Parts: sequence; structure tokens; C-alpha cells
Amino acid sequence: MKIFQSSLQLPPKKRGFHLVTADVLHALPQLRELKTGICQVFIQHTSASLTINENADPTVRKDFETYFSKVAPENDPDYVHNDEGPDDMPAHLKASLLGCSVTIPVHNGRLALGTWQGIYLCEHRNYGGGRRLVITAWGEEG
Repeated sequence: MKIFQSSLQLPPKKRGFHLVTADVLHALPQLRELKTGICQVFIQHTSASLTINENADPTVRKDFETYFSKVAPENDPDYVHNDEGPDDMPAHLKASLLGCSVTIPVHNGRLALGTWQGIYLCEHRNYGGGRRLVITAWGEEG
């Protein structure tokens, strides 16, 4: 069994849902060496998250942002944590709902994503800054 790991520093992105599949693949070229395995992508932040979803129609990304802004709105008077601004606590809630990692099978050196699937960075802050991902892949060599 082989194990590969790499870190990826993404540049700051505006609030919303951003496809990062190509960035992940570029950061871990050793993935091509695996016949079968698993790839985990983990984000080292509490106000951004990762998910896998529709990668073709950009209106899906807009609708995701609309939905999550309704679920965890800014300026809710019931929030106690607001030291970093009105978008901070909603960002933590959204990140908890979506999660900090995705796990994808590896088949013949490629991520076994479906035809219309991609990896999203979900930026929940208005000015979140750069985001760091840790990408780990393990499996049998091909």
C-alpha cells in the first residue's frame, strides 16, 4: 500500500461555492500511481467547508449560497459569538452542516467522481482569506 499527502493553499475567494477539483488534482499528482484507493480532502478552517455536488451548472452554486444564507442568516440576535463580525457565527454553523472533509474512491489513478460531480470549497465568510487543504490518498499501486 502507498500513502501520499500534500497541502494546498487556496487563494482568498469571495463568499460562495467554488469548484476546486482541478486544484486538488494538481496538488497531488501521485494519485495517478494508485490503481484502487481512497482520497480524503480536509479543510483546516472552521468557517469554510467542503462538499461534492453538481459541477456543470453555475446556478447550482448560486442556489447553494441562497439556501445556506436562509438557514444560517447573519445578524441573528440570538447569536452570542460575534467577535469577528456578523458573518462569523453563520459561517461556523454552515461549516458544521457541510463538514470539513470529503472522501472519494480512487479508480485507475483517477478520482471516481460521477459525471456531474466536483469538489467545492464552500466559503462562508465575506472575507475569509486563503484556505488550506490537506489531501491524503492511499491505496494499491497500479
